[in-house]
Amino acid sequence: MNPRKNFKADLDARKGMFLQLGLVIALGMSWMAFEWRTYEGGVIDLGQLDAVLEDEEMLVTNRETPPPPPPPPAPVEVFKIVDNKIDIVELDLVSTEIDDDATVEIMEVEAVEEVFNFVNVENKPVFPGCEDLATEEERFNCFNVKTRQFIGKNFEFPEMARQMGIQGKVWVSFIIEKDGRITDVAVDRGVDKLLDEEAMRVVKLFPKMTPAKVGGRSVRMRYSLPINARLQ
Repeated sequence: MNPRKNFKADLDARKGMFLQLGLVIALGMSWMAFEWRTYEGGVIDLGQLDAVLEDEEMLVTNRETPPPPPPPPAPVEVFKIVDNKIDIVELDLVSTEIDDDATVEIMEVEAVEEVFNFVNVENKPVFPGCEDLATEEERFNCFNVKTRQFIGKNFEFPEMARQMGIQGKVWVSFIIEKDGRITDVAVDRGVDKLLDEEAMRVVKLFPKMTPAKVGGRSVRMRYSLPINARLQ
């Protein structure tokens, strides 16, 4: 006959309960230990304190301030005797008053006339050969074509620039005077001295043109022209 195990005799069944109970008792005892206070009765004798307080001696020194420096001596005035014999240069004063009989010369000052831009004129300049066109727009388009044809025909590419491979676009400005002449030729934006000088030379060869007009009168007009100098 096999012995049967009694559940009430098994200690492992209540192990969790015993563990929790032990933790509660341990925490309670720890809390009581921290909160436990003891007091001793009676008056505590601290004894007698023998102390001697000595007055601190302060060392006082008498410092004598030095006397101020003496004032600087007064400057000695030196009197220089000047000779009364002085040569006085006499100046000849010219009167600026004008007599009634005096003749006055009037200098004529040449007035600088205004230079217009091509967008501010009513009638733009006309290149020779474009006079017979009907409209203002056609004549100005002919002006641009004729100037480029003239430059292409007369422009001589400098040999030195050709050998060095120098090329580019040169912007040349000039004034078309009231009588149609070309003046004040200048390079606004150049590439090289060789090409710049050749471009100015060709522009100076332009023929006389019909000048620009504002209000029916001839005026001076400045125009800028690009010259594209390219090696073929």
